[in-house]
Amino acid sequence: MSPARLLPSRSGVAPTADAAPAPAPLRHPGVDGTPRRSGVHGPLGGVRPARPARPARAVATAAAALAVLLVTSGCSALADGGPGGPGGTGGAAAGTPRVVVTTNILGDVVDELIGDQADVVTLMPPGADPHSVEISAREAADLRDADLVVSNGLGLEEGLQQHVDSAEAAGVPVVEAGDLIEPLAYAEGDAEGELDPHFWTDPQRMLDVVDGLERELATQVDGLDAGALESAAASYRGQLEQLDADLEASFGAIPAERRALVTNHHVFGYLAERYGFRVVGAVLPSGTTLAAPSASDLAGLTDAIEEAGVGTIFADASQPDRLVQVLADEADVDVDVVALHTESLSAPGGGAETYLEMMRSNEQLIATGLSP
Repeated sequence: MSPARLLPSRSGVAPTADAAPAPAPLRHPGVDGTPRRSGVHGPLGGVRPARPARPARAVATAAAALAVLLVTSGCSALADGGPGGPGGTGGAAAGTPRVVVTTNILGDVVDELIGDQADVVTLMPPGADPHSVEISAREAADLRDADLVVSNGLGLEEGLQQHVDSAEAAGVPVVEAGDLIEPLAYAEGDAEGELDPHFWTDPQRMLDVVDGLERELATQVDGLDAGALESAAASYRGQLEQLDADLEASFGAIPAERRALVTNHHVFGYLAERYGFRVVGAVLPSGTTLAAPSASDLAGLTDAIEEAGVGTIFADASQPDRLVQVLADEADVDVDVVALHTESLSAPGGGAETYLEMMRSNEQLIATGLSP
């Protein structure tokens, strides 16, 4: 498999010597310190191939019920979000730049970089599912009025993409974080051949995102203090580097034979590549929660779990108890289910209010769940 490629920024803005620093080289080595720009760990890895059409499949009744349970929480969170609500800040003062961000993970990163220099509006509320979250007409207008839109890209924001495209067509600069990293492609499952959008599970790739966001903010948003932006970005890079070192030490202490991940859907491909995990399988054999497993999918997962000796499934914090009940009743699998914040930050008091808190919380839960 050929190495993955860095994709160009959608904004089309090239840094100049007097406007912004040159892009830093991409940096996401493996745990042994050597570059790991491609390769398959479990069902994920690789480069950007063409996207094949997904074949239709029959869905068993129990499997369809499981998919509904996993998706419902993301859809129901719509009412809580939006500017001025838990999903973001609202009400920009006159003359204050406005940056609109689709996901709360990236919203937290942008806020760390520019603080109160601009109004940062995050569309996705805490605890929402980025695959299914939708926005109001007012929030769609916020996108069109933004000085800059920051999105995850790579197909993550399935319910928002039409609004992002509309804003871009209206002339609003849009930067996709997925264009700032070297993406992996799914190698198995319903999403085989499609790009994996869950790059934030690798702090090394988030360093690349910070580099690109610093550059785009400096060139696209007028009125930002360049020195303050540079200082904030440097500080946040240091925190990301420390996070990466801590995760490497924590996960490195797990015996290699126990570094096996089973999740509700394929969300940990980048983490697996970075820290040497095997991805055994997922309840939803897809990169999105908007999918449904068939009876044969569940049977195959049961066999994979038994063969790998996995005793823990890591599910998103949305509906872990229902997930284990359906899996236990229909697939007859006796496992523990540990709730993680995999795609969204938590509400205040939930233990994952920032990206760094989310990653450290998941680190502890994964290490505990897989340790002897």
